[in-house]
Amino acid sequence: MAEIIVPELAESITEGTIAQWLKQPGETVEKGEFIVELETDKVNVEVISEEAGVVQEHLAAEGDTVQVGQVIAIVGAGSGAPAAAAPVAQTEAPAAKVEAAPATTPAAIVTEEATGTDRTIASPAARKLAREKGIDLAAVSPVDPMGRVRVQDVEAHGTAPKAQPAAPAPKAAAQEDGRITREKMTRRRQTIAKRLLEVRQSTAMLTTFNEIDMTNVMALRSRKKDEFLNRYDVKLGFMSFFTKAVVAALKKYPYVNSEIDGDEVLLKNFFDIGIAVSTDGGLVVPNVVDADRKNFAELESNIGELAKKARDNKLTIADMTGGSFTITNGGVFGSLLSTPILNGTQVGILGMHTIQKRPIAVGDNVEIRPMMYVALSYDHRVIDGKDSVGFLKMVKELIENPEDLLLGS
Repeated sequence: MAEIIVPELAESITEGTIAQWLKQPGETVEKGEFIVELETDKVNVEVISEEAGVVQEHLAAEGDTVQVGQVIAIVGAGSGAPAAAAPVAQTEAPAAKVEAAPATTPAAIVTEEATGTDRTIASPAARKLAREKGIDLAAVSPVDPMGRVRVQDVEAHGTAPKAQPAAPAPKAAAQEDGRITREKMTRRRQTIAKRLLEVRQSTAMLTTFNEIDMTNVMALRSRKKDEFLNRYDVKLGFMSFFTKAVVAALKKYPYVNSEIDGDEVLLKNFFDIGIAVSTDGGLVVPNVVDADRKNFAELESNIGELAKKARDNKLTIADMTGGSFTITNGGVFGSLLSTPILNGTQVGILGMHTIQKRPIAVGDNVEIRPMMYVALSYDHRVIDGKDSVGFLKMVKELIENPEDLLLGS
């Protein structure tokens, strides 16, 4: 008999949500085979079984929040479905007997109601939701032709109008009917919302702005992009230039590369630059580790790999932890100007924006130049205006004179 335990995930992660059971009770599992997928604040993690055998019991349902170290399933010896399914938790009525599940039906989804011998076949998540809503599973009409009750069946039953011959539906319900779609936030979206609010409430966040003339860097990129692609098999973008400029500015203004720990400031002597990536599940920030030691090709390749992993939901905990500073590029969506919010305990974040041609004074003449607004949000508890303005000004100067970046890399 072996227990499936929620593993240590990362220093800052103490719990997760069961996103999907990959093995149901009664099914065999090999040693090292994935048995459950957990959704954490940052990434999804698949947990393996340390022993081969048969899944005897799930101790938590899909959608449940579980803690690190919690036992969530039991794997036992043998083959085929276990002799009996796990008893159904009852809050008020005495527990009913549970008959052995038929060989063709997973034991995990079989329950017997206390009202008689009629069985209601339901997923663990559906049973949990029904208990929370006080709904009798026997009264739920499943869509599944096999008669299995799913979460959506319980939700549909809970929102369906009750048979009331004369009384009209309440006004609020009538207004919502068909006009509003309620959608539960994913765990990751809930975490994003919670942390962004915490940042706003727990930091003295300010933002300073500047604008960058992109003429020279665009010309350099245009001249070198084909040669760069042929030589390194990766496209030359703007992110490597900005990452190089940020690292140089962080070295000159070290407090922008720090964080607060109680009454102490932790100055970081490493440069793991977070690159914000938009995914279907929300914004994630994987880190380019040791960005100061990478050349342009390595930076472009690393950023591209992390972005692909993010979109494919393949990021690991290691990819997401330990960053010292973050760059976010709202310009890819057409944003002209915005105020980025600090990432976790970091004290600085650089916001890039769309490139737009504007009339600019060049000497005594007015010229049309490709311009980009940039924003530095910072924690004023650590960084004063002198450092924040100086940092952003240095980034501007390096991007406007990209040869300096090439010589310094």
